[in-house]
Amino acid sequence: MPTLLRMFDFLRRAPLLGTIVLFPAIAGCSSIGPASVPRDRTDYLSALSTSWKVQTLSNVVHIRYGDAPSFLDVSSIVSSYTLDTNVSVGVTTNDLSLPASNQLPYSSTVVGAGVRYGDRPTISYAPLGGEKLTKRLIRPIPPAGIFELIQAGQAADTVLQVTVRSLNGIKNQHVSGGVLEPADPEFYPLLDAFRRLQIAGRLSVRTEKRGGEEVGVVTIIEGKTPAVNQDVKFVRDTLRVKPEKDGDLTIIFAPAPRGANELAVLSRSMGEILIDLAMGVDVPPEHVAAGRTIPTARPIASVNPRERPLVRIRSGSSAPENAFVAVHYRGTWYWIDDNDFESKRGFTLLLIFTSLAETGVFTQIPALTLPVR
Repeated sequence: MPTLLRMFDFLRRAPLLGTIVLFPAIAGCSSIGPASVPRDRTDYLSALSTSWKVQTLSNVVHIRYGDAPSFLDVSSIVSSYTLDTNVSVGVTTNDLSLPASNQLPYSSTVVGAGVRYGDRPTISYAPLGGEKLTKRLIRPIPPAGIFELIQAGQAADTVLQVTVRSLNGIKNQHVSGGVLEPADPEFYPLLDAFRRLQIAGRLSVRTEKRGGEEVGVVTIIEGKTPAVNQDVKFVRDTLRVKPEKDGDLTIIFAPAPRGANELAVLSRSMGEILIDLAMGVDVPPEHVAAGRTIPTARPIASVNPRERPLVRIRSGSSAPENAFVAVHYRGTWYWIDDNDFESKRGFTLLLIFTSLAETGVFTQIPALTLPVR
């Protein structure tokens, strides 16, 4: 009789035991989607940023050695998660009608649980070619976009030096056939004046509709100090412009202005900017001696800071220990030092210029899709 009472007592409590075991398993089956968003967003953005920097530096190095640049865009990212859980509970008791030799122990309980987790990302790549490649590398950067970048706070002298071939016919320096061609004498003082006016808040940019088209307008207005007004006069006299009464100059893409109230900007293409940057890469002297590449057109030791490379790209036989970005090309490492802030800022500008070069072009933005089930 005591055995029978214990069995009934166990069976009475068995459903409670199953509930206790099953409850945490059910609680653990809550959606994993929301928790994955902050982590995945940060991780994928970091990976995309790193790959963009590596691809850009790799293309600069390729151009330095006469190799063809190539681009592979990430068109989509689909990261799929699965989380499967299962719980099983079994209770077995002896049958008192069986002979004693065949009886099972008083009772036995079987509890089982399992969890299976899966992460299967699918990343799609799209080689850049045809019209997109032409617009990214060959077509000039839109002049209005250049001045909007200045309006956004980027240093006017740096932006104009990198992206502009001429302003109202006043030529910037450029690399042609591996030789650095000097700028017109007025160009650098003009850039310095633009920068001072930007700092003083006397330089602004906007876009407005004219005849159904968006037109860029740069406004240069006089200030309250003689120094600012002197810069305003210098810019107007050097560019030979007569702005409208509110100081407006219409931005056009042309080698020379058609009217006295126009700022003619002959902008560079992204291909020109990459070639210019490539001519400043610090390559091993033996590579030049062997004919693998040509001498550096922008040596870091140039007396004129304007003739030094915007981004210092170093080289060596071993992998760098502290690199902002690094690539390995035909047995040699090339990198930007993480402690070189000016080079890092210049390289980041280069990435922004790449986006400006695609203004007006449909760009397939990478889409991050996270189905969770």
